[in-house]
Amino acid sequence: MNPQRIHLIARAAGFVVVMAVAAILAGCNTTPPTAVHQPMTIRPAPRNDYVQNGGAIYQAGAARPLFEDRRARNVGDTIVINISERTQAAKKSGSSAERKDDVSVGIPTMVGLPLSNSLKDTALTANGANTFAGKGASSADNNFTGTITVTVIEVLPNGNLLVSGEKQVAINQGNEYIRFSGVVNPTQVTGSNTVQSTQVADARIEYRASGYIDEAQVMGWLGRFFLTFLPL
Repeated sequence: MNPQRIHLIARAAGFVVVMAVAAILAGCNTTPPTAVHQPMTIRPAPRNDYVQNGGAIYQAGAARPLFEDRRARNVGDTIVINISERTQAAKKSGSSAERKDDVSVGIPTMVGLPLSNSLKDTALTANGANTFAGKGASSADNNFTGTITVTVIEVLPNGNLLVSGEKQVAINQGNEYIRFSGVVNPTQVTGSNTVQSTQVADARIEYRASGYIDEAQVMGWLGRFFLTFLPL
């Protein structure tokens, strides 16, 4: 084979390897997966043009009536969520079992049998014991406070608002993602267009990050593979 052609093939193979490594490294910085309602933002419907009138207060096609407050009620409106979540849980369990067996057999005096003198007054004893004890305890104490502004992505038939949103913060070597979604009852929205997270139904709250520090805390795929069947 022509040496020049061999050189070109080697360079092409090296390029493929470099691109594969780059793709793997790029995959390490992908956005963490999410379980919140999708999409996490949406644009409002386009407004209708104002209709010329003779100077009346009512404007046909206006986004808000003159005397209506600014609470969220349409798709694309924003609403402020005050996150104030505190959960505590504790669990403790224990179990034990014990079994013990004792067996004692004595051979009496035997006459006229083979080895009767050797087995005379021989005692056989067997002991067995089996003990099991197990204990388990778990506890959780979570506290999450903050504020995030979300967008109304759907207005349900009963008037409730399905909201979803994300806040992304880049800090030094990684990105932090705060995500929230849930169903809001418009009657619980305050005059300042805010609502407490404890008043949101089907709430899904996430706080995740991406970066080499967070990747170091996650078990690699090869370790997870062997952990599926080890220890045997």
